[in-house]
Amino acid sequence: MKQIVQNYKSGELAVLDVPVPGCKPGGVLVRSTYSLISTGTEMMKVSEAGMSMLGKARSRPDQVAKVMQSVATNGVPATYRKVMGKLDSYTPLGYSLCGVVEQVGAGIDDVKVGDLVACAGNEHALHAEVNWVPKNLYTPLPDGLAPRHAAFGTVGSIALQGVRQGEPQLGEVALVIGLGLIGQLVVQLLTASGVRVVGVDPDPARCELAERTGAAACGDPESAAVAAAVAELTDGHGVDQVYLAAGGGSNQPVELAAQLARDRGRVVDIGKCRLDLPWNAYYEKELDVRFSRSYGPGRYDPSYELEGRDYPIGYVRWTERRNLACFLDLVARGRVDVEPLISHVADFDDAVETYQGLKDGGLKAVAVLFRYPEQAAESADLAVAVPTANVRPSKAGAARTPVRLAFVGAGNYATSMLLPHLAERDGVELSTVVTTTALSAANAQRKFGFAEATTDLDAVLGDKSIDAVFVVTRHSSHAELTRKALLAGKSVFVEKPLALTEDELAGVLAAVEESGNDRLQVGFNRRFAPLLHEAKKQFGPRTGPANLRYLINAGTLQHGSWYLRQGTEGSRFVGEGGHFIDTASWLLGADPVSVYAVATSGNDDLQVVLRYPDGSTATLSYVTTGAPGFPKETLDLVADGKVLRLDDFVRASVYGGKKWVSSRLPKARDKGQNAELASFVKAVRTGGPMPVPLESLVATTAATLAVQAGLAGGAPVTLARTR
Repeated sequence: MKQIVQNYKSGELAVLDVPVPGCKPGGVLVRSTYSLISTGTEMMKVSEAGMSMLGKARSRPDQVAKVMQSVATNGVPATYRKVMGKLDSYTPLGYSLCGVVEQVGAGIDDVKVGDLVACAGNEHALHAEVNWVPKNLYTPLPDGLAPRHAAFGTVGSIALQGVRQGEPQLGEVALVIGLGLIGQLVVQLLTASGVRVVGVDPDPARCELAERTGAAACGDPESAAVAAAVAELTDGHGVDQVYLAAGGGSNQPVELAAQLARDRGRVVDIGKCRLDLPWNAYYEKELDVRFSRSYGPGRYDPSYELEGRDYPIGYVRWTERRNLACFLDLVARGRVDVEPLISHVADFDDAVETYQGLKDGGLKAVAVLFRYPEQAAESADLAVAVPTANVRPSKAGAARTPVRLAFVGAGNYATSMLLPHLAERDGVELSTVVTTTALSAANAQRKFGFAEATTDLDAVLGDKSIDAVFVVTRHSSHAELTRKALLAGKSVFVEKPLALTEDELAGVLAAVEESGNDRLQVGFNRRFAPLLHEAKKQFGPRTGPANLRYLINAGTLQHGSWYLRQGTEGSRFVGEGGHFIDTASWLLGADPVSVYAVATSGNDDLQVVLRYPDGSTATLSYVTTGAPGFPKETLDLVADGKVLRLDDFVRASVYGGKKWVSSRLPKARDKGQNAELASFVKAVRTGGPMPVPLESLVATTAATLAVQAGLAGGAPVTLARTR
């Protein structure tokens, strides 16, 4: 594998071929996707390596003291050989990256091969194609976080630990001195905490960047504008906190901190600047000077970093690893935006030229990423399996009349969109409702006339008189309940999504294969909407590829909604995106063959491009930031000189040889639930084919899962049919 190294004696930088590290117990092997150059810390090390021996000694007086101690103990000749041997060796660079787990060591159970992780540590998150990373120095990525953004994890943790040391409170005012990479992140973290920020840096471009990402005002340290801004924001009292994120040998940051801090303010040192504290200034204001130790508690403790011994959360709330996970979560949710900080992305093969450009000033940057070519090639081949069942299903017999139905779950969707239609339908008997709480079952029984209410699912699945089971529970249980019902020989109607993972989807297909029972319908109701059916009929057949655009103005979720529990219930798009993919596929008459997805910061707004076998494409714009008064769903289908337009299931039109426009519906939007239920009940009663072929249900589910894989991998995802 390749790794970027530096000879500290000569200053030489090189990309070397070195052996792949072994996978030791207590950690994982990670193949790098992106690694981040710390334009502060790393470039200081690179610059020091280019100094003369005297310059090196002046820049590292701590190391000179160690040398003198060695001379006193071991003598000059032995010390000289030791120092020269150490200087004339290659040393690694880098400490912040994102990559893919390639091998899992003994004792690791929180990640698996193929998982994306962010890694930290100047011995474990190096600019190298493969690193071994111990448990407490990596953390899995939140859903949807782009690898290039996750590569900021370590420097983000440094900034976060510094902010924690400042103990910011809502409404306070802070001064950030030094607007390099760490300073820029401190500005955003403070802003996210409800603190108003004034920034200081001699570089106007960095000041402008900090203002764009949240700072109230920024300026040159020599400028009177900084003092004026502080006076205006604090009514002349001075800032509550000062964060020293500058480097270099000037004592100006420390003196400016004393000048602009309020009485008993807090001064936090994050960077590596001169700290010659002016005694009178700090004494008279009784300033509280604090130091921030790198990524947080655990740093420099071998038992934590190398042996994986965590600190109890009740005693140490924010450890090194928990800081890393917290920062990634903030980026994933859009509270911190690192994209504007990325000045340059370089191929790893060009690492030496990139460092040289940063050193001589030809490349001016806040943050620079290395992109690893092998990983980029692999990401271009991302695939999600579309499993098929190797079975010849037995012919379904006709059910008795009335058709006896059981409901597993009786939440809002079941009681508002499904049960009212079924309760009024002839030839249907609502037999049993199953819920996890007795009262919700009793309420559903009273409202809709179920013959029985129970919390015993196994009894229902074992009841041979029940013809079909509706699974209308939370997303995380859909696949398992569907699998059980299929194995019990029931026809199954499951609300979307069918599955949250590829393994869950494969499990459902395995149940079909084992039981020979493929009597399955997923609640993709829009393809049954009468208005859309009529519009498709008016559009007529097509001969050439089509372009479809589907805007879903999803809106924001209320605080506390279980849809927000991505860790257990999947992302919001995985939960409901199948609706829109299924609608597009039905209109285009085929299943997609590839998916490409991009997202805004926080991944609330998505653009999903589906490609179909005949060259047709469908673009889904799934947005949460639109105006609530705008229609929720609008769709345009263009092909063969014709255009189909659907306006939120209220009106449709077709433009072609002649124009057709539907009348406005006189009642509420009909998104097809009633017609879908009628088709399902008919299929169960007659033993005829299910309303949607199983292959299509599986393909739509796989395409929905591919959106998440594409967001994580940053590349198109092929939908590969497998056995």
